[in-house]
Amino acid sequence: MTPEPRRPRRVAVHFVLLPDSLILDWAGPAEALRIANQVLLAQGQEAVFELHFVGPSPSTRSSVGACISQIEPLPELRPDANPHATTPTHCDWVVLVGQPGRRLDLDHAEGRAVLHWLRGLRLAPERLELLCVCAGAVIAAHAGLLARHRATTHHQHLDELREAEPLCEVVQNRVFVLDPPLSSSAGVTTGIDLMLHRIAGECGPAVTALVAQTLVVALRRGPHDPELSPFLNHRNHLHPALHRVQDAVSQSPQLDWTVPRMADVAHTSARHLGRLFAEHAGIAPLAYLRQLRLAVAQAALQSGHNVTQAAAMAGFSSDTQLRRTWHDLGMAGLPSAQASAG
Repeated sequence: MTPEPRRPRRVAVHFVLLPDSLILDWAGPAEALRIANQVLLAQGQEAVFELHFVGPSPSTRSSVGACISQIEPLPELRPDANPHATTPTHCDWVVLVGQPGRRLDLDHAEGRAVLHWLRGLRLAPERLELLCVCAGAVIAAHAGLLARHRATTHHQHLDELREAEPLCEVVQNRVFVLDPPLSSSAGVTTGIDLMLHRIAGECGPAVTALVAQTLVVALRRGPHDPELSPFLNHRNHLHPALHRVQDAVSQSPQLDWTVPRMADVAHTSARHLGRLFAEHAGIAPLAYLRQLRLAVAQAALQSGHNVTQAAAMAGFSSDTQLRRTWHDLGMAGLPSAQASAG
């Protein structure tokens, strides 16, 4: 997977708040988006995410009793006006969250209003997408949005989800499940995991790593989800010195990195850095560097560069070293074939 971030676009994120909505289901993901915007602005880029808190009432109580006010009305959402655009400049995400209790109660005016609004949505990948946190998937099921989709929810609501939508393939024991234009997470804190994944898709892995560090959470994936990017691998830890090294290497993998030079970034010895990588990242420092360089080379090949150019851009000393790394890390075919395909 290419380590380069996608072309920036604006993403309007609409958190739908019903009475007693679990506050961590929406506040945690919203904080992740806010921090992502901060990171982008600090890097001289534009903020990507517009946060909206919407609902059938202008104010409501949260799961912990605090009142949430200035809630926007449920908006009229339509997919991008140009359905053939390959890089839409705007996208809407609708985020549904759970409520306390073992079963959801939607048999009230607010619940019926939200279900009516949801039934009018026309989801479309890359344009109008639905993100369900915890029992938010049950709300989506009652609105008829999960038929012939794969989804997960909190373990206490799995049977309720199956009852609400028999045509949904309910997946259990997963952090989150992706089935565009639908994404769903298992509950509460896993909403942050799902949002980090989506931030990576919009802003790239380097921004996502900084967001995760600011939140002091480990980057996680569902056990069967494909890897996001080599730039996010081996970062499921909270060690600040090791994150500094990984940040520096991932930002400039083409530099002449050695273990002592990495150790200087961590303000430790080369031997101790090796122990930190082994203990917290599960990989040796130079093996980590090789993975990043291979990802850069692969992206260069896919964008039309030849093998010699790709090797130089990634920091390999020669075409031969790139080919050797390509083979050692189990890549199919030859680099030259990927260049031709690109």
